[in-house]
Amino acid sequence: MLLRVPQVLNANELKQMQALMAKAEWIDGKVTAGTQSAQVKRNIQLPETSADAEAARQIVLKALSRNALFFSAALPKKIYPPLFNQYRDGMDFGSHIDNAVRTHAISGMHVRTDISCTLFITDPESYDGGELVVEDTYGQQMVKLPAGDMVMYPGTSLHHVRPVTRGARLASFFWVQSMIRDDVQRTLLFDMDAAIVTLRQQMGDTAPVIRLTGNYHNLIRMWADT
Repeated sequence: MLLRVPQVLNANELKQMQALMAKAEWIDGKVTAGTQSAQVKRNIQLPETSADAEAARQIVLKALSRNALFFSAALPKKIYPPLFNQYRDGMDFGSHIDNAVRTHAISGMHVRTDISCTLFITDPESYDGGELVVEDTYGQQMVKLPAGDMVMYPGTSLHHVRPVTRGARLASFFWVQSMIRDDVQRTLLFDMDAAIVTLRQQMGDTAPVIRLTGNYHNLIRMWADT
C-alpha cells in the first residue's frame, strides 16, 4: 500500500525544522547506504549523532505520535530513529530496495523495514526534480508532496529519487517495523479501520458496528507480532 499522510508536521514544526537544517553541517549520504545502494546514492544528510539531527528527530517523532492515520496504516512496533537528507545540484538516488533490516548504530536496535517513509520538509515549488518514484502493483508512482506531508510505501518496493535540477529538496526518511508483517494484511486492516470510523460517525456504536470492531481486533490478535 502506498499512502499519503497529509500535514504530519504543522507550520510551526516546519519552521523549526527548516531553521535547524539551514545552520546544520551535512555529510555524504553514503554513510547510511548499503553496499549496493551506495553505488547509486548521491545526496547529503545530517550525521545521526549531531545535536541538530536529534532536535529534528524529536520533532518528527512527536508529530508521528499524534497522527491517527499513520498509526492506523502502520500499526507500528518499532520506528527507526528518523534521518534527514538533502538533494541539490544534480544529486539523485538510483533504483534500489531498502535493506531488509536496519541496525541503529547507537542503540543497537534492529528494525525490520516493513514500511519506508519519506516526510517532505521543503515546498515542491522551491525545487525542480527530486520526485520519489516507487514501483508498485500499478506501475511507477511519482511522489512530490507539500512540505509537512509524508508518503508511506512497502519496504519491498523498488524506488529511486530523480535528480534535483534547481533548489534543494529536504526530507526526513525512516522505516517502520509493523506489528503486522504482511502488506496485504495491513491494507485489509487499514481499510476495515477506516470503514469502522465512518460507520461509527454515521450510525453510532450499534450492534453491527461493535461486531465489526471486534472482528478488526480479532484479526490483529491473529496476525500481530508484538
